[in-house]
Amino acid sequence: MLHVVVLFLNGGCSSTALLPMEIFRNTGVLWNLLTGAVPKPRFRVTTASLDGGPAVTDQLVSLIPSCAVEDVDRPDIVFVPAGGLPLETMMQSGYEIDAVIARNGAIVPWLRTWAEVGAKIAGVCSGVALLAEAGLLDGKRATTHWGLTEVYRRRFPDVDWQPDYLITDAGNVVCSGGVNSAADLSLYLVERFAGRDLALECAKALLIEMPRTWQVAFADVTMRKAHHDESIRRAQDWVHRHYRHAIGVDAIAARVGMSPRNFVRRFKDATGHTPLSYIHTIRVTMAKRLLEDGQESIQQVSQAVGYEDVIFFRDLFKRHTGICPTEYRSRFGTPSMVQPGGRLDGRSLKLVSGPRV
Repeated sequence: MLHVVVLFLNGGCSSTALLPMEIFRNTGVLWNLLTGAVPKPRFRVTTASLDGGPAVTDQLVSLIPSCAVEDVDRPDIVFVPAGGLPLETMMQSGYEIDAVIARNGAIVPWLRTWAEVGAKIAGVCSGVALLAEAGLLDGKRATTHWGLTEVYRRRFPDVDWQPDYLITDAGNVVCSGGVNSAADLSLYLVERFAGRDLALECAKALLIEMPRTWQVAFADVTMRKAHHDESIRRAQDWVHRHYRHAIGVDAIAARVGMSPRNFVRRFKDATGHTPLSYIHTIRVTMAKRLLEDGQESIQQVSQAVGYEDVIFFRDLFKRHTGICPTEYRSRFGTPSMVQPGGRLDGRSLKLVSGPRV
């Protein structure tokens, strides 16, 4: 039976520790019980904190572990939950990461030790920082919550951060994006270690979906990257106001008094994007909001954000989000039905009469 160690961190996010426990413990068990088969557990789960005492989570919930990390038997998988790294602090200043990592920094040498003896080290959301601090991600692809990527890139420049992916697997280390991706990562590991059939059965028994691939569909990439180039700030503001119109790089450069070549260089230095990719990103983000809140056709959405060619828009949208506009609306749009006999008009939020059933 494979041995999974789930860490309880001070300041951690409890759901990203408890949900993996349920998934691993129920693999080969719950589905069998529901279908009258003999339970065949595939994972043995141990919970551990730094000193063996309760770990107080970010919601002030005390999690009581099985043991201290020094008493853990040789693990096959080590699961590092999210939390311990306050999001609001990191969004303000990357310099605070050193201080918050220190809160659970004593776990870092143990991560290295477990990796050296062949354990698969898995990190969720902000907890991925502890894997990076241990040096386990140097020169490897990794992901984290999309909103933390820029801060993490500055703090851990040797890591190949890939925020578009919900899960990255780099051999002995595997990472996932936001808090809710703890379920995706757990099922991914179940599939890797126990097979797809068992992963599917576990997902069905627990009423959760099989792992997703992308998290970019969730990202609001219009968030402004902090920089001090006032001319580029003016250009960004102008793009945000005029993204619906036909705008070119030369015209934006002229508005802020730069040559196109100098403008492109300074824009990328300040924002991390070329001007054209930035315009596309703004338009896709606004299209996502229209798809979430409105009932316009895909053609209308395309035109509303500045694209006359709907085929180009569909392709661009899928490149940015990993899914097509129609699928995005079905996942994230306002429900079209609120009760039998009526439907919700997404633009006016009025209940309008529908056919009786």
